Amino acid sequence: MRRTGPWSADEAAAFLRESTVPVRLACRTPSDQLWMLSLWYEWVEGDDGPELCCATSAGADVVSFLRANDGVAFEVSTNDPPYRGVRGRGTATIEPDEGKTLLRTLLERYLGGTENELATFLLGADREEVRIRVSPARLHSWDYTDRMRDVSGADE
Repeated sequence: MRRTGPWSADEAAAFLRESTVPVRLACRTPSDQLWMLSLWYEWVEGDDGPELCCATSAGADVVSFLRANDGVAFEVSTNDPPYRGVRGRGTATIEPDEGKTLLRTLLERYLGGTENELATFLLGADREEVRIRVSPARLHSWDYTDRMRDVSGADE
């Protein structure tokens, strides 16, 4: 995997592990139009390299789009100054989320648990979930902390 930007591989991985903003994932539709959506994610560093893992409904449009063309671009960035983050591109694979294991992990990560109406809906027995695994080919980090110091309160 190619990596560029001011952060080391460990710094980029730490940002991706600790951030709880959704990933913005871009792909192409079967008619070659661009498509972008936001998904909850988990950064996993496995034996085959790092992966960005998302869960979604098996019937979601993005699932059919990725089955037709597995190339993706993505971005995880802060929503408030100072802006910083990681963007990249890679390849996506789709597989069942057996037992909704990843979905449960993401509900814990983003909502703090499964005791809420959204979790009850998403974990319903009639809803089939899949895992989207993004294997990055390239990562680029950026960090505007220094240039935004006077507007972000970073020096307080």
